[in-house]
Amino acid sequence: MLWSLFKIVLFVVIVAALTLGAGFLMESSGGIQITAGGTEFTLGPLQSVIGALVAILAVWLFLKLFTLLIATLKFINGDETAISRYFDRNRERKGFQALSEGLMALASGEGRLAMAKASKAEKYLHKPELTDLITAQAAEMTGDRKKAEEVYKRLVQNDATRFVGVRGLMKQKLDAGDTDTALKLAERAFAIKPKHEEVQDTLLRLQAKNADWSGARKTLNAKLKHGALPRDVHKRRDAVLALSEAKGVLDEGKTIEAQEAAIAANKASPDLIPAAAMAARSHIAQGRSKYAVRILKKAWQAQPHPDLAAAFAEIEPNETAQARLQRFKQLTSMRPDHRETKLLLAELNLAAEDFPEARRSLGNLAETEPDTRVLAIAAAIERGEGASDAVVRGWLARALTAPRGPQWVCENCKTIHGEWAPVCNTCESFDTLSWTTPPQSETVLPAGAEMLPLIVGSIEDHSKPVNDAEVIDPEPSDTDRTPSGVDSAIGDKATDTEAETPEPEKVK
Repeated sequence: MLWSLFKIVLFVVIVAALTLGAGFLMESSGGIQITAGGTEFTLGPLQSVIGALVAILAVWLFLKLFTLLIATLKFINGDETAISRYFDRNRERKGFQALSEGLMALASGEGRLAMAKASKAEKYLHKPELTDLITAQAAEMTGDRKKAEEVYKRLVQNDATRFVGVRGLMKQKLDAGDTDTALKLAERAFAIKPKHEEVQDTLLRLQAKNADWSGARKTLNAKLKHGALPRDVHKRRDAVLALSEAKGVLDEGKTIEAQEAAIAANKASPDLIPAAAMAARSHIAQGRSKYAVRILKKAWQAQPHPDLAAAFAEIEPNETAQARLQRFKQLTSMRPDHRETKLLLAELNLAAEDFPEARRSLGNLAETEPDTRVLAIAAAIERGEGASDAVVRGWLARALTAPRGPQWVCENCKTIHGEWAPVCNTCESFDTLSWTTPPQSETVLPAGAEMLPLIVGSIEDHSKPVNDAEVIDPEPSDTDRTPSGVDSAIGDKATDTEAETPEPEKVK
Protein backbone atom coordinates (compact mmCIF):
# COMPACT_ATOMS: atom_id res chain seq x y z
CA MET A 1 0.00 0.00 0.00
CA LEU A 2 2.75 2.47 0.96
CA TRP A 3 4.86 1.46 -2.02
CA SER A 4 1.93 2.06 -4.40
CA LEU A 5 1.29 5.45 -2.80
CA PHE A 6 4.99 6.34 -3.13
CA LYS A 7 4.99 5.47 -6.85
CA ILE A 8 1.90 7.58 -7.47
CA VAL A 9 3.36 10.57 -5.65
CA LEU A 10 6.67 10.17 -7.49
CA PHE A 11 4.90 10.05 -10.85
CA VAL A 12 2.94 13.22 -10.05
CA VAL A 13 6.13 15.03 -8.95
CA ILE A 14 7.98 14.04 -12.14
CA VAL A 15 5.09 15.15 -14.36
CA ALA A 16 4.85 18.45 -12.48
CA ALA A 17 8.60 19.04 -12.76
CA LEU A 18 8.60 18.33 -16.47
CA THR A 19 5.64 20.63 -16.97
CA LEU A 20 7.28 23.46 -15.08
CA GLY A 21 10.57 22.94 -16.92
CA ALA A 22 8.87 22.94 -20.29
CA GLY A 23 6.97 26.10 -19.41
CA PHE A 24 10.13 27.82 -18.25
CA LEU A 25 11.95 26.91 -21.43
CA MET A 26 9.14 28.13 -23.64
CA GLU A 27 9.10 31.53 -21.86
CA SER A 28 12.89 32.00 -21.80
CA SER A 29 14.55 33.61 -24.82
CA GLY A 30 18.05 32.28 -24.47
CA GLY A 31 17.39 28.61 -24.11
CA ILE A 32 20.02 26.29 -22.62
CA GLN A 33 23.78 26.68 -22.98
CA ILE A 34 25.98 23.58 -22.77
CA THR A 35 29.79 23.81 -22.73
CA ALA A 36 31.75 20.68 -23.62
CA GLY A 37 35.49 20.59 -24.30
CA GLY A 38 35.71 24.32 -24.73
CA THR A 39 32.83 24.32 -27.20
CA GLU A 40 29.64 26.05 -26.28
CA PHE A 41 26.24 24.76 -27.50
CA THR A 42 23.09 26.84 -27.23
CA LEU A 43 19.72 25.04 -27.50
CA GLY A 44 16.45 26.81 -28.05
CA PRO A 45 13.28 25.91 -26.07
CA LEU A 46 12.01 23.32 -28.60
CA GLN A 47 15.47 21.84 -29.02
CA SER A 48 15.80 21.58 -25.24
CA VAL A 49 12.55 19.57 -24.95
CA ILE A 50 13.59 17.21 -27.76
CA GLY A 51 17.00 16.80 -26.13
CA ALA A 52 15.35 15.88 -22.82
CA LEU A 53 13.20 13.21 -24.49
CA VAL A 54 16.27 11.79 -26.26
CA ALA A 55 18.11 11.70 -22.95
CA ILE A 56 15.24 9.78 -21.30
CA LEU A 57 15.21 7.28 -24.19
CA ALA A 58 18.96 6.87 -23.89
CA VAL A 59 18.66 6.14 -20.17
CA TRP A 60 15.91 3.57 -20.81
CA LEU A 61 18.02 1.81 -23.46
CA PHE A 62 21.02 1.88 -21.15
CA LEU A 63 19.03 0.18 -18.37
CA LYS A 64 17.73 -2.49 -20.77
CA LEU A 65 21.21 -3.20 -22.09
CA PHE A 66 22.58 -3.21 -18.58
CA THR A 67 20.06 -5.85 -17.41
CA LEU A 68 20.81 -7.91 -20.52
CA LEU A 69 24.52 -7.65 -19.73
CA ILE A 70 23.85 -8.87 -16.17
CA ALA A 71 21.82 -11.83 -17.50
CA THR A 72 24.65 -12.66 -19.94
CA LEU A 73 27.22 -12.61 -17.15
CA LYS A 74 25.00 -14.95 -15.06
CA PHE A 75 24.71 -17.30 -18.03
CA ILE A 76 28.50 -17.32 -18.47
CA ASN A 77 28.87 -18.13 -14.78
CA GLY A 78 26.67 -21.24 -15.10
CA ASP A 79 23.06 -20.01 -14.81
CA GLU A 80 21.65 -21.70 -17.93
CA THR A 81 18.20 -20.06 -17.69
CA ALA A 82 19.33 -16.48 -17.00
CA ILE A 83 18.96 -15.22 -20.59
CA SER A 84 15.68 -17.14 -21.20
CA ARG A 85 14.20 -15.64 -18.02
CA TYR A 86 15.16 -12.18 -19.25
CA PHE A 87 13.14 -12.63 -22.45
CA ASP A 88 10.35 -14.61 -20.72
CA ARG A 89 9.55 -11.72 -18.43
CA ASN A 90 8.58 -9.63 -21.42
CA ARG A 91 6.56 -12.46 -22.94
CA GLU A 92 4.74 -13.07 -19.67
CA ARG A 93 3.88 -9.41 -19.38
CA LYS A 94 2.33 -9.45 -22.87
CA GLY A 95 0.63 -12.78 -22.23
CA PHE A 96 -1.01 -11.74 -18.96
CA GLN A 97 -2.09 -8.50 -20.55
CA ALA A 98 -3.83 -10.45 -23.32
CA LEU A 99 -5.32 -12.82 -20.73
CA SER A 100 -6.70 -9.90 -18.74
CA GLU A 101 -8.22 -8.38 -21.87
CA GLY A 102 -9.75 -11.77 -22.76
CA LEU A 103 -11.43 -12.05 -19.35
CA MET A 104 -12.79 -8.53 -19.69
CA ALA A 105 -14.15 -9.33 -23.16
CA LEU A 106 -15.76 -12.52 -21.84
CA ALA A 107 -17.44 -10.62 -19.00
CA SER A 108 -18.64 -8.02 -21.50
CA GLY A 109 -20.25 -10.64 -23.74
CA GLU A 110 -17.78 -10.20 -26.61
CA GLY A 111 -17.18 -13.86 -27.39
CA ARG A 112 -15.11 -13.53 -30.55
CA LEU A 113 -12.82 -10.90 -29.04
CA ALA A 114 -12.36 -13.11 -25.97
CA MET A 115 -11.30 -16.06 -28.17
CA ALA A 116 -8.80 -13.85 -30.03
CA LYS A 117 -7.28 -12.58 -26.80
CA ALA A 118 -7.12 -16.11 -25.39
CA SER A 119 -5.27 -17.28 -28.51
CA LYS A 120 -2.79 -14.41 -28.13
CA ALA A 121 -2.30 -15.17 -24.43
CA GLU A 122 -1.62 -18.83 -25.23
CA LYS A 123 1.00 -17.75 -27.77
CA TYR A 124 2.97 -15.92 -25.06
CA LEU A 125 2.19 -17.94 -21.91
CA HIS A 126 1.83 -21.55 -23.08
CA LYS A 127 -0.70 -22.17 -20.26
CA PRO A 128 -3.64 -24.02 -21.84
CA GLU A 129 -5.25 -24.61 -18.44
CA LEU A 130 -5.96 -20.86 -18.37
CA THR A 131 -6.56 -19.97 -21.98
CA ASP A 132 -8.62 -23.04 -22.92
CA LEU A 133 -11.21 -22.22 -20.29
CA ILE A 134 -11.72 -18.73 -21.75
CA THR A 135 -11.86 -20.19 -25.26
CA ALA A 136 -14.48 -22.80 -24.30
CA GLN A 137 -16.76 -20.31 -22.58
CA ALA A 138 -16.37 -17.80 -25.40
CA ALA A 139 -17.20 -20.51 -27.95
CA GLU A 140 -20.38 -21.37 -26.03
CA MET A 141 -21.25 -17.68 -25.96
CA THR A 142 -20.98 -17.41 -29.73
CA GLY A 143 -22.88 -20.66 -30.30
CA ASP A 144 -19.89 -22.66 -31.53
CA ARG A 145 -20.71 -25.83 -29.60
CA LYS A 146 -18.30 -27.96 -31.64
CA LYS A 147 -15.37 -25.70 -30.73
CA ALA A 148 -16.41 -25.67 -27.07
CA GLU A 149 -16.66 -29.46 -26.94
CA GLU A 150 -13.22 -29.78 -28.55
CA VAL A 151 -11.68 -27.49 -25.92
CA TYR A 152 -13.44 -29.25 -23.03
CA LYS A 153 -12.07 -32.57 -24.23
CA ARG A 154 -8.57 -31.06 -24.12
CA LEU A 155 -9.21 -29.94 -20.56
CA VAL A 156 -10.25 -33.47 -19.59
CA GLN A 157 -6.80 -34.75 -20.58
CA ASN A 158 -5.08 -32.52 -17.99
CA ASP A 159 -5.20 -33.62 -14.35
CA ALA A 160 -5.44 -30.02 -13.14
CA THR A 161 -8.41 -29.20 -15.38
CA ARG A 162 -10.14 -32.60 -15.68
CA PHE A 163 -13.09 -31.62 -13.46
CA VAL A 164 -13.67 -28.40 -15.40
CA GLY A 165 -13.68 -30.32 -18.66
CA VAL A 166 -16.05 -33.04 -17.43
CA ARG A 167 -18.43 -30.47 -15.97
CA GLY A 168 -18.40 -28.47 -19.20
CA LEU A 169 -19.19 -31.56 -21.29
CA MET A 170 -21.93 -32.52 -18.81
CA LYS A 171 -23.65 -29.15 -19.18
CA GLN A 172 -23.38 -29.39 -22.97
CA LYS A 173 -25.07 -32.79 -22.98
CA LEU A 174 -27.80 -31.50 -20.69
CA ASP A 175 -28.47 -28.59 -23.02
CA ALA A 176 -28.60 -31.00 -25.95
CA GLY A 177 -31.06 -33.28 -24.10
CA ASP A 178 -28.67 -36.26 -23.97
CA THR A 179 -29.45 -37.17 -20.35
CA ASP A 180 -27.91 -40.66 -20.53
CA THR A 181 -24.47 -39.30 -21.40
CA ALA A 182 -24.96 -36.40 -18.99
CA LEU A 183 -25.64 -38.90 -16.19
CA LYS A 184 -22.37 -40.74 -16.86
CA LEU A 185 -20.46 -37.45 -16.94
CA ALA A 186 -22.16 -36.31 -13.72
CA GLU A 187 -21.09 -39.54 -12.01
CA ARG A 188 -17.53 -38.96 -13.21
CA ALA A 189 -17.54 -35.35 -12.04
CA PHE A 190 -18.97 -36.44 -8.68
CA ALA A 191 -16.16 -38.98 -8.30
CA ILE A 192 -13.59 -36.22 -8.89
CA LYS A 193 -15.21 -33.63 -6.61
CA PRO A 194 -17.87 -35.17 -4.34
CA LYS A 195 -18.26 -31.90 -2.40
CA HIS A 196 -19.33 -29.85 -5.43
CA GLU A 197 -22.99 -28.88 -4.77
CA GLU A 198 -23.96 -28.21 -8.38
CA VAL A 199 -22.70 -31.63 -9.46
CA GLN A 200 -24.48 -33.24 -6.50
CA ASP A 201 -27.80 -31.64 -7.44
CA THR A 202 -27.41 -32.46 -11.13
CA LEU A 203 -26.53 -36.09 -10.41
CA LEU A 204 -29.42 -36.44 -7.95
CA ARG A 205 -31.89 -35.00 -10.45
CA LEU A 206 -30.69 -37.26 -13.28
CA GLN A 207 -30.73 -40.35 -11.07
CA ALA A 208 -34.27 -39.57 -9.93
CA LYS A 209 -35.38 -39.00 -13.52
CA ASN A 210 -33.94 -42.38 -14.54
CA ALA A 211 -35.55 -44.07 -11.49
CA ASP A 212 -32.14 -44.98 -10.05
CA TRP A 213 -33.46 -44.63 -6.50
CA SER A 214 -30.62 -46.56 -4.88
CA GLY A 215 -27.99 -44.36 -6.52
CA ALA A 216 -29.98 -41.24 -5.68
CA ARG A 217 -30.04 -42.21 -2.01
CA LYS A 218 -26.25 -42.56 -2.03
CA THR A 219 -25.90 -39.12 -3.60
CA LEU A 220 -28.29 -37.69 -1.01
CA ASN A 221 -26.23 -39.22 1.79
CA ALA A 222 -23.11 -37.62 0.29
CA LYS A 223 -24.84 -34.22 0.36
CA LEU A 224 -25.59 -34.72 4.04
CA LYS A 225 -22.05 -35.92 4.77
CA HIS A 226 -20.44 -32.87 3.14
CA GLY A 227 -22.81 -30.42 4.80
CA ALA A 228 -24.68 -29.44 1.63
CA LEU A 229 -28.09 -30.44 3.02
CA PRO A 230 -29.78 -29.88 6.41
CA ARG A 231 -30.53 -33.05 8.31
CA ASP A 232 -34.30 -32.56 8.39
CA VAL A 233 -34.44 -31.97 4.62
CA HIS A 234 -32.27 -35.05 4.07
CA LYS A 235 -34.64 -37.12 6.18
CA ARG A 236 -37.65 -36.01 4.15
CA ARG A 237 -36.02 -36.51 0.76
CA ASP A 238 -34.57 -39.86 1.73
CA ALA A 239 -38.10 -40.94 2.62
CA VAL A 240 -39.28 -39.77 -0.81
CA LEU A 241 -36.57 -41.85 -2.48
CA ALA A 242 -37.34 -44.84 -0.27
CA LEU A 243 -41.02 -44.58 -1.22
CA SER A 244 -40.12 -44.37 -4.91
CA GLU A 245 -37.87 -47.40 -4.49
CA ALA A 246 -40.77 -49.26 -2.85
CA LYS A 247 -43.03 -48.42 -5.80
CA GLY A 248 -40.41 -49.81 -8.15
CA VAL A 249 -40.22 -53.00 -6.17
CA LEU A 250 -44.01 -53.23 -6.21
CA ASP A 251 -44.06 -52.86 -10.00
CA GLU A 252 -41.62 -55.75 -10.23
CA GLY A 253 -44.01 -57.94 -8.25
CA LYS A 254 -41.84 -58.30 -5.13
CA THR A 255 -44.67 -57.77 -2.66
CA ILE A 256 -42.82 -58.49 0.60
CA GLU A 257 -39.90 -56.23 -0.34
CA ALA A 258 -42.32 -53.47 -1.36
CA GLN A 259 -44.18 -53.71 1.93
CA GLU A 260 -40.97 -53.48 3.94
CA ALA A 261 -39.69 -50.58 1.86
CA ALA A 262 -42.98 -48.67 2.23
CA ILE A 263 -42.97 -49.16 5.99
CA ALA A 264 -39.36 -47.95 6.15
CA ALA A 265 -40.22 -44.88 4.09
CA ASN A 266 -43.11 -44.05 6.42
CA LYS A 267 -40.88 -44.37 9.49
CA ALA A 268 -38.40 -41.95 7.94
CA SER A 269 -41.08 -39.32 7.25
CA PRO A 270 -44.47 -40.04 8.90
CA ASP A 271 -46.07 -36.92 7.36
CA LEU A 272 -45.36 -38.01 3.78
CA ILE A 273 -48.88 -38.85 2.62
CA PRO A 274 -48.07 -41.38 -0.16
CA ALA A 275 -45.66 -43.20 2.15
CA ALA A 276 -48.25 -43.36 4.92
CA ALA A 277 -50.93 -44.71 2.57
CA MET A 278 -48.60 -47.33 1.09
CA ALA A 279 -47.27 -48.39 4.49
CA ALA A 280 -50.82 -48.71 5.82
CA ARG A 281 -51.80 -50.91 2.88
CA SER A 282 -48.69 -53.01 3.50
CA HIS A 283 -49.80 -53.62 7.09
CA ILE A 284 -53.36 -54.36 5.91
CA ALA A 285 -52.03 -56.96 3.47
CA GLN A 286 -50.14 -58.60 6.34
CA GLY A 287 -53.23 -58.61 8.57
CA ARG A 288 -51.87 -56.01 11.00
CA SER A 289 -54.76 -53.55 10.98
CA LYS A 290 -53.84 -51.82 14.23
CA TYR A 291 -50.48 -50.75 12.79
CA ALA A 292 -52.27 -49.39 9.73
CA VAL A 293 -54.65 -47.40 11.94
CA ARG A 294 -51.73 -45.99 13.92
CA ILE A 295 -49.91 -44.85 10.77
CA LEU A 296 -52.98 -43.27 9.18
CA LYS A 297 -53.97 -41.43 12.37
CA LYS A 298 -50.49 -39.98 12.70
CA ALA A 299 -50.47 -38.85 9.07
CA TRP A 300 -54.03 -37.46 9.33
CA GLN A 301 -52.99 -35.43 12.35
CA ALA A 302 -50.19 -33.90 10.26
CA GLN A 303 -52.32 -33.27 7.13
CA PRO A 304 -55.77 -34.71 6.36
CA HIS A 305 -55.91 -36.07 2.83
CA PRO A 306 -58.36 -38.12 0.69
CA ASP A 307 -55.74 -40.84 0.08
CA LEU A 308 -55.45 -41.42 3.82
CA ALA A 309 -59.24 -41.74 4.11
CA ALA A 310 -59.30 -44.21 1.21
CA ALA A 311 -56.61 -46.34 2.89
CA PHE A 312 -58.49 -46.16 6.20
CA ALA A 313 -61.62 -47.45 4.45
CA GLU A 314 -59.69 -50.46 3.12
CA ILE A 315 -59.09 -51.70 6.66
CA GLU A 316 -62.74 -52.87 6.83
CA PRO A 317 -63.93 -53.01 3.21
CA ASN A 318 -67.24 -54.85 3.88
CA GLU A 319 -68.64 -52.85 6.80
CA THR A 320 -71.98 -51.05 6.66
CA ALA A 321 -72.29 -47.33 6.13
CA GLN A 322 -73.27 -46.75 9.79
CA ALA A 323 -70.38 -48.87 11.06
CA ARG A 324 -67.98 -47.04 8.78
CA LEU A 325 -69.22 -43.68 9.99
CA GLN A 326 -68.65 -44.80 13.56
CA ARG A 327 -65.16 -46.19 12.87
CA PHE A 328 -64.06 -43.07 10.98
CA LYS A 329 -64.54 -41.02 14.14
CA GLN A 330 -60.94 -42.00 14.94
CA LEU A 331 -59.91 -39.66 12.12
CA THR A 332 -62.68 -37.06 12.06
CA SER A 333 -62.30 -36.27 15.76
CA MET A 334 -58.63 -35.30 15.33
CA ARG A 335 -58.92 -32.23 13.05
CA PRO A 336 -62.65 -31.36 13.16
CA ASP A 337 -62.24 -27.87 11.70
CA HIS A 338 -60.13 -28.95 8.75
CA ARG A 339 -61.70 -28.72 5.30
CA GLU A 340 -60.92 -32.35 4.46
CA THR A 341 -62.54 -33.57 7.69
CA LYS A 342 -65.78 -31.71 6.85
CA LEU A 343 -65.86 -33.17 3.35
CA LEU A 344 -65.16 -36.68 4.63
CA LEU A 345 -67.97 -36.44 7.19
CA ALA A 346 -70.36 -35.15 4.52
CA GLU A 347 -69.49 -38.09 2.25
CA LEU A 348 -69.86 -40.62 5.05
CA ASN A 349 -73.26 -39.23 6.03
CA LEU A 350 -74.31 -39.30 2.38
CA ALA A 351 -73.48 -43.00 2.34
CA ALA A 352 -75.52 -43.45 5.51
CA GLU A 353 -78.37 -41.41 3.91
CA ASP A 354 -78.34 -38.93 6.77
CA PHE A 355 -78.70 -35.90 4.50
CA PRO A 356 -79.37 -33.23 7.16
CA GLU A 357 -76.23 -34.30 9.01
CA ALA A 358 -74.32 -34.30 5.71
CA ARG A 359 -75.41 -30.68 5.17
CA ARG A 360 -74.33 -29.75 8.70
CA SER A 361 -70.97 -31.45 8.15
CA LEU A 362 -70.43 -29.55 4.90
CA GLY A 363 -71.06 -26.27 6.71
CA ASN A 364 -70.46 -23.13 4.68
CA LEU A 365 -67.84 -24.59 2.34
CA ALA A 366 -70.18 -24.09 -0.63
CA GLU A 367 -69.96 -20.34 -0.01
CA THR A 368 -66.37 -19.97 1.24
CA GLU A 369 -64.55 -22.63 -0.84
CA PRO A 370 -66.87 -23.62 -3.71
CA ASP A 371 -64.74 -26.06 -5.68
CA THR A 372 -65.93 -28.99 -7.82
CA ARG A 373 -65.95 -31.55 -5.03
CA VAL A 374 -67.80 -29.32 -2.55
CA LEU A 375 -70.50 -28.38 -5.08
CA ALA A 376 -70.96 -31.98 -6.22
CA ILE A 377 -71.52 -33.05 -2.60
CA ALA A 378 -73.97 -30.17 -2.19
CA ALA A 379 -75.85 -31.41 -5.27
CA ALA A 380 -76.01 -34.92 -3.81
CA ILE A 381 -77.39 -33.52 -0.54
CA GLU A 382 -80.06 -31.55 -2.42
CA ARG A 383 -81.08 -34.67 -4.34
CA GLY A 384 -81.19 -36.72 -1.15
CA GLU A 385 -83.43 -34.18 0.55
CA GLY A 386 -85.86 -34.28 -2.38
CA ALA A 387 -84.99 -31.06 -4.19
CA SER A 388 -86.19 -30.58 -7.75
CA ASP A 389 -84.13 -31.62 -10.75
CA ALA A 390 -83.61 -27.97 -11.65
CA VAL A 391 -81.97 -27.26 -8.28
CA VAL A 392 -79.70 -30.30 -8.56
CA ARG A 393 -78.74 -29.42 -12.12
CA GLY A 394 -78.00 -25.87 -10.97
CA TRP A 395 -75.48 -27.16 -8.39
CA LEU A 396 -73.89 -29.49 -10.93
CA ALA A 397 -73.63 -26.67 -13.47
CA ARG A 398 -71.78 -24.57 -10.89
CA ALA A 399 -69.47 -27.51 -10.30
CA LEU A 400 -68.56 -27.64 -14.00
CA THR A 401 -67.07 -24.13 -13.93
CA ALA A 402 -65.74 -24.16 -10.34
CA PRO A 403 -62.08 -24.62 -9.37
CA ARG A 404 -60.92 -28.20 -8.92
CA GLY A 405 -59.74 -27.67 -5.35
CA PRO A 406 -56.50 -28.97 -3.75
CA GLN A 407 -54.35 -31.14 -6.00
CA TRP A 408 -50.74 -32.25 -6.33
CA VAL A 409 -49.04 -29.11 -7.64
CA CYS A 410 -45.35 -28.60 -8.45
CA GLU A 411 -44.00 -25.73 -6.36
CA ASN A 412 -41.47 -24.93 -9.08
CA CYS A 413 -43.49 -24.77 -12.31
CA LYS A 414 -47.08 -24.96 -10.91
CA THR A 415 -47.93 -28.02 -13.05
CA ILE A 416 -50.91 -30.03 -11.75
CA HIS A 417 -50.43 -33.81 -11.39
CA GLY A 418 -53.13 -36.42 -11.13
CA GLU A 419 -51.16 -38.34 -8.50
CA TRP A 420 -48.06 -37.81 -6.40
CA ALA A 421 -44.67 -38.41 -8.02
CA PRO A 422 -41.11 -37.83 -6.74
CA VAL A 423 -40.15 -35.88 -9.87
CA CYS A 424 -42.24 -33.26 -11.68
CA ASN A 425 -43.24 -34.42 -15.16
CA THR A 426 -42.72 -30.95 -16.62
CA CYS A 427 -39.69 -29.29 -15.03
CA GLU A 428 -38.14 -32.52 -13.66
CA SER A 429 -37.61 -30.96 -10.23
CA PHE A 430 -37.17 -33.39 -7.36
CA ASP A 431 -39.55 -33.45 -4.37
CA THR A 432 -41.50 -30.33 -5.36
CA LEU A 433 -45.06 -31.71 -5.40
CA SER A 434 -47.31 -30.52 -2.59
CA TRP A 435 -51.03 -30.92 -1.89
CA THR A 436 -52.36 -27.42 -2.39
CA THR A 437 -54.88 -25.40 -4.34
CA PRO A 438 -53.41 -24.41 -7.72
CA PRO A 439 -53.58 -20.78 -8.85
CA GLN A 440 -56.68 -19.84 -10.77
CA SER A 441 -56.41 -20.43 -14.50
CA GLU A 442 -56.19 -17.38 -16.73
CA THR A 443 -58.25 -19.14 -19.42
CA VAL A 444 -61.29 -17.13 -20.49
CA LEU A 445 -64.55 -19.05 -20.16
CA PRO A 446 -67.00 -19.07 -23.07
CA ALA A 447 -69.42 -16.15 -23.18
CA GLY A 448 -72.33 -16.71 -20.82
CA ALA A 449 -70.65 -19.47 -18.82
CA GLU A 450 -71.31 -17.56 -15.60
CA MET A 451 -75.07 -17.80 -16.42
CA LEU A 452 -74.96 -21.58 -16.84
CA PRO A 453 -76.44 -22.45 -13.39
CA LEU A 454 -79.37 -20.09 -13.96
CA ILE A 455 -80.00 -21.32 -17.51
CA VAL A 456 -79.86 -25.00 -16.56
CA GLY A 457 -82.07 -24.45 -13.54
CA SER A 458 -84.70 -22.55 -15.51
CA ILE A 459 -85.69 -25.33 -17.93
CA GLU A 460 -87.75 -27.24 -15.37
CA ASP A 461 -91.06 -25.67 -16.44
CA HIS A 462 -90.31 -25.84 -20.16
CA SER A 463 -89.43 -29.49 -20.65
CA LYS A 464 -90.44 -32.90 -19.55
CA PRO A 465 -89.12 -34.21 -16.23
CA VAL A 466 -85.57 -35.42 -16.45
CA ASN A 467 -84.73 -38.95 -15.37
CA ASP A 468 -82.29 -39.39 -12.52
CA ALA A 469 -79.93 -41.13 -14.87
CA GLU A 470 -79.59 -37.88 -16.83
CA VAL A 471 -78.51 -35.83 -13.79
CA ILE A 472 -75.02 -37.20 -13.52
CA ASP A 473 -71.89 -35.13 -13.22
CA PRO A 474 -69.64 -36.02 -16.15
CA GLU A 475 -66.64 -38.01 -15.08
CA PRO A 476 -63.63 -35.63 -15.21
CA SER A 477 -60.54 -36.60 -17.08
CA ASP A 478 -57.41 -37.89 -15.32
CA THR A 479 -55.79 -34.49 -15.76
CA ASP A 480 -58.60 -32.50 -14.11
CA ARG A 481 -59.84 -35.06 -11.58
CA THR A 482 -59.46 -34.08 -7.94
CA PRO A 483 -58.40 -37.08 -5.81
CA SER A 484 -61.14 -37.91 -3.34
CA GLY A 485 -61.77 -40.47 -0.65
CA VAL A 486 -65.44 -40.71 -1.54
CA ASP A 487 -65.30 -43.93 -3.54
CA SER A 488 -63.51 -45.90 -0.85
CA ALA A 489 -64.85 -44.11 2.22
CA ILE A 490 -68.57 -44.32 1.47
CA GLY A 491 -68.94 -47.91 0.28
CA ASP A 492 -71.88 -49.49 -1.51
CA LYS A 493 -75.42 -48.31 -0.81
CA ALA A 494 -77.96 -51.09 -0.85
CA THR A 495 -81.16 -49.16 -0.03
CA ASP A 496 -84.60 -48.80 -1.54
CA THR A 497 -84.10 -45.07 -2.15
CA GLU A 498 -81.03 -45.54 -4.32
CA ALA A 499 -82.88 -44.24 -7.38
CA GLU A 500 -83.69 -40.97 -5.61
CA THR A 501 -80.13 -40.07 -4.59
CA PRO A 502 -77.06 -39.74 -6.76
CA GLU A 503 -74.53 -42.49 -6.39
CA PRO A 504 -71.73 -41.29 -4.06
CA GLU A 505 -69.24 -42.91 -6.36
CA LYS A 506 -70.18 -40.34 -9.01
CA VAL A 507 -69.56 -37.38 -6.72
CA LYS A 508 -66.19 -35.78 -7.32
